[in-house]
Amino acid sequence: MIFIGFVCCLALYVACNLGANDVANSMGTSVGSKAITLKQAIVIAGILEFTGAVLFGRQVSSTLAVSIANPDLFITQPQTLLLGMIAVLISCGLWLQIATTKKLPVASSHAVVGAIAGFSWVAAGAQAVKWSSLGEISLAWVLTPLVSGAVAAGFYLLIKRWILEQPQPLIQLDVWMPWLSLILVSVFGVIVLPTVVETLPPTFLPAVPRHDFSLGLGGLAALAITLVGWRKLSRETMAVESVASADVSIVIERQLARFQLLSACFVAFAHGSNDVGNAIAPLATILYIQNTGSVPQSSLEIPLWVLILGGVGIVTGLAIWGKQVIATIGEGIIKLEPSSGFAAELATAATILIASSQGLPVSTSHALVGAVVGVGAIKNWRSLSLDTLKSIALAWVVTIPIATALSAGIFTVLRYFFS
Repeated sequence: MIFIGFVCCLALYVACNLGANDVANSMGTSVGSKAITLKQAIVIAGILEFTGAVLFGRQVSSTLAVSIANPDLFITQPQTLLLGMIAVLISCGLWLQIATTKKLPVASSHAVVGAIAGFSWVAAGAQAVKWSSLGEISLAWVLTPLVSGAVAAGFYLLIKRWILEQPQPLIQLDVWMPWLSLILVSVFGVIVLPTVVETLPPTFLPAVPRHDFSLGLGGLAALAITLVGWRKLSRETMAVESVASADVSIVIERQLARFQLLSACFVAFAHGSNDVGNAIAPLATILYIQNTGSVPQSSLEIPLWVLILGGVGIVTGLAIWGKQVIATIGEGIIKLEPSSGFAAELATAATILIASSQGLPVSTSHALVGAVVGVGAIKNWRSLSLDTLKSIALAWVVTIPIATALSAGIFTVLRYFFS
């Protein structure tokens, strides 16, 4: 029991540092655009990060547990794999804490994948790393900012062209309100709702197919957002009908800030669903070995209490240290308004949720930085802060070798003392 408590504390430590560093990925743009305050961001992100981790975090956690290290080479030495996963937890926790103190939004997926590969190589040679899986994950890392940036740029271009630059932007916003609501809800409803609904007991659902129930629920949500938006917009339009165009822009941005708040919730949910695996996958592997005396093979069932532990850790770190990194993405790359922040967050949420549904441990910071750059290219590419982008890119690049070396070194020490 003492050992289990120790590794649970290590996983909680990693999750806390993950929450502290990656809060910028879910709420940075909303705070940067002034759609919400920092305190509101921490409360909202805390709730949604936890929910995403518990309801949608199993796939990525299972991938990390069995798809980086080759389990066949550890069948006769499960305790070696156990020590390696302890090294992963220690090295990832240390590096994430260092990065957070430097206010650098690093990619925690880089850290955990690099750490698993590092100890595996030392333990059983180069063949102990599943290079094909590592190649797929690396390709996903490269594609994530490109896809997110392209989607964000296209979505912001649509808002800019058909609402912001129109002669009567308030009327155009009124026309586009249901479509914006539908796009917003579709990102969550099409990707997440079917999976969440599948996990509910039959007594929770009416006697209709679960797919149809998901679509109906999503449609009702889109209708509700549209009706509330129309009501708010109608009141604000009456107040500015005869005033300067600058005030009209303020009304539009204020209305889009409400959409951005919802998109920020989706990003927080997406982040919790994907990045919780970085903290709990090593823990789940350790528990499996401890309970069965064998190594997990093609898949690993993640216990609910382990997901809850990861969610609690993310929320705790977010509340204590979250403000350290949030300004780097929210304000450091380019100045954002709710219209541009909404586009960036919606693209980020869509990219990460699709990856989570496929079990791919991608980087939320990749997705959001790519989305912000995509929006910035449409707004004014000269306003992009290249110095900030360089520091973020450098942090991404050095995370892999640092985590790999840390994990390999810590594993060597552990093996020496516990062999």
